[in-house]
Amino acid sequence: MTQDDMQTLIDRLDKLLETERAALLAGDLETIGSLLTQKERLIDRFNALEGTREPDLAGLQQKVQRNQVLLDGALEGIRRVASRMAAIRQVRRSLATYDETGKRRTIDGTMAHNVEKRA
Repeated sequence: MTQDDMQTLIDRLDKLLETERAALLAGDLETIGSLLTQKERLIDRFNALEGTREPDLAGLQQKVQRNQVLLDGALEGIRRVASRMAAIRQVRRSLATYDETGKRRTIDGTMAHNVEKRA
């Protein structure tokens, strides 16, 4: 691979990492998902290179690490939302309380979906 080809590859990955960062900051999960295949292909091409000089890739490595931190934060946020939604669904189904003796008591939360018509 020539130096120009390598620089083109570096530039493409750099641009993709900037696009990924913008999508992560905007919470655009669709764009992040669509960039994954492109990112994997470019990284595979880099891994196939022999004799790549470290200074050429130092900036890219920093951007990859920066985006990984953002992605980890987004995933943690999604996990917390999913956990909170599960807790809310559980409360809708039943409510756990304690009686006067300290024993746990569950009250089922069945919802009636009847409509009463009045004249």
